Amino acid sequence: MIRPPLPRALTAGLMAAGFLLTTSCGAEVEPAADAKPDTVTLSNCGEDVTYTRPERPVAYDVSGAEKMFSLGLADEMRGYVMNELGDPSIEGSPWREDYTEVERLGTERITREIVVDAKADWVLAGWNSGFSEERGITPALLDKVGIASYLHTETCWDYGDKSVDATPLEALYTDLDNLGKIFGVEKWADELVTGLQDRVTALKKTWPAGGDPAKVFVYDSGTDQPFTAGRHAAPNDIITAAGGTNVFGDLDKGWTTVGWEPVIEAKPEVIVIIDYADQPAKDKIAYLKSLPGLKSIPAVKGNHFLVMSYGDAVSGPRNVTGAEDLGRYLRSVGR
Repeated sequence: MIRPPLPRALTAGLMAAGFLLTTSCGAEVEPAADAKPDTVTLSNCGEDVTYTRPERPVAYDVSGAEKMFSLGLADEMRGYVMNELGDPSIEGSPWREDYTEVERLGTERITREIVVDAKADWVLAGWNSGFSEERGITPALLDKVGIASYLHTETCWDYGDKSVDATPLEALYTDLDNLGKIFGVEKWADELVTGLQDRVTALKKTWPAGGDPAKVFVYDSGTDQPFTAGRHAAPNDIITAAGGTNVFGDLDKGWTTVGWEPVIEAKPEVIVIIDYADQPAKDKIAYLKSLPGLKSIPAVKGNHFLVMSYGDAVSGPRNVTGAEDLGRYLRSVGR
């Protein structure tokens, strides 16, 4: 089914967010299908790959699903797989309707069995977040059964020869551009990327003049050791775009564990709490406040906590919304 193309008039509620949304979930026809090549060759994680236009694509997690949804490709999808821990992200998503109309093929991690059973011909996921040697689902293994793959550029730093080292937002723009080419919606992708870039530019204009950027700590989970974001994870660029600095932005990692002592030594002024289904943000905040070592850090003393949806914190178009929300919060506390 092909639905109407991207409308030019956006609803008032979504105008501020700047998302290029459709009132339905179909792909834009641009131009006639017979004017588009059936194959395209592009670089994915440093490797030139030739893709035939997917007919039964499957996406994993919020990152994969919403990159597809944001390009109007919901009607093209065979389905998506998403751990139920991310379910609150669906409720707050601009693409809630697409989530209900596209078949959900699994509520845990993606597996080779799921995509084979679905007769998928193409899979979108990240390295170690979806594809995994240990779990037996890799681009090479899928290729053996005739299923093509695309890896999120954000995860390329940890895959193959590790030659691709794009920042998280650069990686997001690359993925949207590449998906636009693979599915023949280049114009849509170009408009989406330009809109996201314009919003980041506008956000930077709100930064306070002079002084050092606010120090921000991302708390995903963990008690013995906190799980946080290094420089390759989306929150690193979200924080930078908002006008802050990630206290663990010098770690050559994506999502990773650190010790509590480095958190204390970093003296973060704001703590971003990632919200999950099984770990309510209020409980995480209460736990952090209960730790004796954290009582002296500025964020806890000032009660400076920002709750961020998992959907805003993983690679996807909502990263810019997360940056805008954090920027507003930083300005509200004088930073």
